[in-house]
Amino acid sequence: MNLQEHHYSARIRWTGNLGSGTSGYRSYSRDHEVDVDGPGLLLGTADPTFHGTKERWNPEQLLLAAVAQCHMLSYLHVAVKNGVIVTGYRDTATGSLRLNRDGSGEFTGVVLRPHVELQDESQASLADSLHGEANRLCFIARSVNFPVHHEPTSGRTPQHS
Repeated sequence: MNLQEHHYSARIRWTGNLGSGTSGYRSYSRDHEVDVDGPGLLLGTADPTFHGTKERWNPEQLLLAAVAQCHMLSYLHVAVKNGVIVTGYRDTATGSLRLNRDGSGEFTGVVLRPHVELQDESQASLADSLHGEANRLCFIARSVNFPVHHEPTSGRTPQHS
């Protein structure tokens, strides 16, 4: 096994045939299933703008989530390497998609807004600076063709009474 190369697989199955297949643009559902070994089934659809439903994940949400997850995991790794003890992490990520006249489209950017809770608030400046290295290491951010920006904040873990 080559430790430098990893392979992933996913099985996609369209479940949106409403009886007449793709006989018209509005004659079928965009519902589908994504299955991978391990976590199991994820229910997908198109964005509601493109005739999907709000109750299922759409590819744009999954792409944004993948960028944010990868950054968080890379950041936690970088924090350990730099002696920063993270006690909490949350992010409110946003992404922008541009539609083109020919019906195509692409993401034009993602903004991650990670808030990192620290054991030692005096490390806040260092903690904020580590997002650059995390972005450099993140497999997903390195793979997309749009910019991934960061607006980090950090502070002390709130004390619960």
